[in-house]
Amino acid sequence: MEVLPTTRDEAWRYSDLAALEGAWPLAAPEEIMVPEGGDLARVIVQDAGNDAAVVQHYRVTIGAEGRAAFHLLNTGGKLGRIEIDVTLHRAAHFELGAAILGGDTQTLEIVTSVQHAEPDGTSNQVVRSVLGGQATGSYLGRIGVARHAQKTDAAQSVKAMLLARTATANAKPELEIYADDVKCAHGATVGELDRAALFYLASRGLPPAEAKALLLEAFVAGAFEGASEDARADLQEAARAALRRLLA
Repeated sequence: MEVLPTTRDEAWRYSDLAALEGAWPLAAPEEIMVPEGGDLARVIVQDAGNDAAVVQHYRVTIGAEGRAAFHLLNTGGKLGRIEIDVTLHRAAHFELGAAILGGDTQTLEIVTSVQHAEPDGTSNQVVRSVLGGQATGSYLGRIGVARHAQKTDAAQSVKAMLLARTATANAKPELEIYADDVKCAHGATVGELDRAALFYLASRGLPPAEAKALLLEAFVAGAFEGASEDARADLQEAARAALRRLLA
């Protein structure tokens, strides 16, 4: 019988373990195989009800010269957690564009583990969070590079915007590199809306609420670049609705 994790488990350190009980035991990960030279595009919108506990887990293997792109919006539930484990073979590419939008006492998480198993692989992860109330938004992202996976190029960009000082953003990008000819980078920032930008928009006659919404939509939109035109429009509309709830 599986035992609930504790905060001593780094992967669950920032989670809402009381809410997790409602989703326990967890379902097995969804297995996704991208064949050699294949191309996969996946869009995920997690918008469960207020009291729900949702844990989605994907295990992705990308064959040589294959490509997988995940674009996701995590905004629903008391606990909403999306985990993606990726293994890349020779010259494969993984792309993640993700947004976390939460308020009240929500706990929303994105957890990734990207393993570059063979040479010439590339990966790029972009995560944007907007958090209000007493919400907690977390991104835990591990990049592993095997000893013989030379010429790996991997990047993570994590940015969070806090609408209230009572909200919490956690960012834990992690690199574990055993090869010596690689290009790996990560960056994480947490901030608030630019007061100068808000003042500028207000001076042009835009009401404060609309000015905030406009700036936040632009901030989140960066996570959805690279998605197809239709997918991007759907994600932006869902994000716009979630932001309206946060700013109400």
